[in-house]
Amino acid sequence: MDIIEIYCSPNGDRWLLCDGANEVAVIRHVPNAASGGIVTEVPVEAFLAAGRAGQSGPQYESLREFLAGAESCDARYDTVPSLSPTNVAAIVSQIPQVPQPAAEALLLSAARVRTFAQQRHLTNASGFFFIRNDRLFLVTSRHVLIDSPSLHFPDRIEVELHIDRENLGASTWFSLPLYSAGTALWRQASDDGGDVDVAVLEICKNRLPPGAVFSAFGPENLPTPGRAMPAGASILIVGFPLGFHDSLHHLPVVRQGIIASAFGLRFEGRGCFLTDARTHRGTSGAPVVTSAASMQADGAGSSLPWTLLGIHSSTVDMGARDRDVDESLGLNNAWYADVLMTLTASHPG
Repeated sequence: MDIIEIYCSPNGDRWLLCDGANEVAVIRHVPNAASGGIVTEVPVEAFLAAGRAGQSGPQYESLREFLAGAESCDARYDTVPSLSPTNVAAIVSQIPQVPQPAAEALLLSAARVRTFAQQRHLTNASGFFFIRNDRLFLVTSRHVLIDSPSLHFPDRIEVELHIDRENLGASTWFSLPLYSAGTALWRQASDDGGDVDVAVLEICKNRLPPGAVFSAFGPENLPTPGRAMPAGASILIVGFPLGFHDSLHHLPVVRQGIIASAFGLRFEGRGCFLTDARTHRGTSGAPVVTSAASMQADGAGSSLPWTLLGIHSSTVDMGARDRDVDESLGLNNAWYADVLMTLTASHPG
């Protein structure tokens, strides 16, 4: 059957408009071959509802624009019988004009994280959202979820979410368990250099608070293979240092820094690079980004025009430093963001 392509992402994911079962118009998501994902179909109305519920992405806007154009032109597509002009008009009439949040998408991609042992609050940290094949993940540092040297063993975390697109002062805490029947629910990775200080925790989207508003990075925001960042290139770290943030609008703060090691090489054999930026406790798990335009990266055309370079982990210091004489190095570890493609795979290794 012929189909209508609504959107194709830079990494090859495709969203197609076609007839599904029972002659209902659906959006068919075809992941790129490298991801090994499963083709899924969602009714058009449900797909649009997901976009209204806070999910962002050019595929939603493309469908809205297509349907609006089809209605205005009284277009008829014989290959998709369920999309007669009458049905198109009915669908379009249900699409409200969704106001855009006052804050830019980058600030809505980062989330304030709190760790708990039952009801006892332990630490504050940062995290951010990543979406792949319509599955939503919270990304943070692994040591936020477990850290044996410091005897840090939380059993759940809470993530602060905006719940009103027009009023950023409205937020709620969303609780996520870390274990089920004694088994860890997060995913972590290791390589030849040892453990990677990154963890992802999948979020069931149907359990999100009504009206949850957030932005999410995706595979299209990762650096294109072969593209290099020069030493000294400008980066931003978006997080909650010492828990500090805009407490009225529940938004993170942004620290500016530079890349301080050879980007693309594993610093001292580990899957990370160095940044030179002023950071504090509570920034662990924050996204490290650069302007997509500065890299001519694929994310330049997405709702998040930023390239996700890495995940901030911790400060770097010299064990032999004389603390009375020598200042701190002011350097930080950031783990390469491409590890997210492993951690969010359908069947991670």
